[in-house]
Amino acid sequence: MKRSMKEAHRNRTTSLLSSPLRLCAFAPLREELGVKFFFNLLAFIFFLLAFPAFAQTAAEIEKLLETEAVSYERAAWLVLEAADLSGSFEGSGHDAAFNYAVKQGWLPKNAAPDDKIKLAGLSLLITRAFEIKGGIFYSLFKNPHYAYRELVYQDIIQGRSDPQMDVSGDMLLFLVSRVLARAEEK
Repeated sequence: MKRSMKEAHRNRTTSLLSSPLRLCAFAPLREELGVKFFFNLLAFIFFLLAFPAFAQTAAEIEKLLETEAVSYERAAWLVLEAADLSGSFEGSGHDAAFNYAVKQGWLPKNAAPDDKIKLAGLSLLITRAFEIKGGIFYSLFKNPHYAYRELVYQDIIQGRSDPQMDVSGDMLLFLVSRVLARAEEK
């Protein structure tokens, strides 16, 4: 019986050395633990490496929810991230997103990074970043006033609102989620 166990071990070792994974340091572990467990372990390691980026975004969204009046800089960051345009600008911070939005003409001309964003300015940013088609006046002028009116018409902005009101963090997230839901429907 001992001889058969030694032969089985030798055969297993020989098959490992002759397999394509012989150069892989994890091959003995993979063989011993099983293929399914090994791939689950690799997926778990990948998740641990990717988790800090997710945690950073979650913390940023939590800060936004607590904010009574969002700045142009933070609003630009969230809208550009949601529109999947974060790879379009250099850098990964709020200031890079703000500078990109200003350069593209997606924010009002008098917008400063730390100023509180107004609903009309956010409307312009959303309509331009998500490439929302508008009516004739928005198509002609592409200014905050007509962007606001277009989002009201498309029922993205709901209820009583004023284009010059400050935008809170929860309102910003609500509007972005409405736009994303509409984009997903189409």
